[in-house]
Amino acid sequence: MQTVLLSIHLIVALALVVTILLQRSEGGALGIGGGAGGMMTARGAGDLLTKATKWLAIIFLANSLALGWLAGQKKGDLETVVAEEPVIQTEEDGDKIPELPSLPEG
Repeated sequence: MQTVLLSIHLIVALALVVTILLQRSEGGALGIGGGAGGMMTARGAGDLLTKATKWLAIIFLANSLALGWLAGQKKGDLETVVAEEPVIQTEEDGDKIPELPSLPEG
């Protein structure tokens, strides 16, 4: 399930980037694009891209929330370790110091 959602997430993210880049710049803040000879001059194409961007953003957000919920429901390694029974040390084990690996002489 998570793999399917991740695949959908990737496709929607790429489609969202493409639809945003296809839109005509109206502010001209950087001084590029937005001229009268732009690729999409029809008002209908602009409305279609705006609606597509809105719906792709909604799908992206919903998919992100679903992936986050699935990740929260998945039992992680830390929870598995905490759920195990604690290790009880005996007096014999408490006096021993573990040996450190040594470098080979040579």
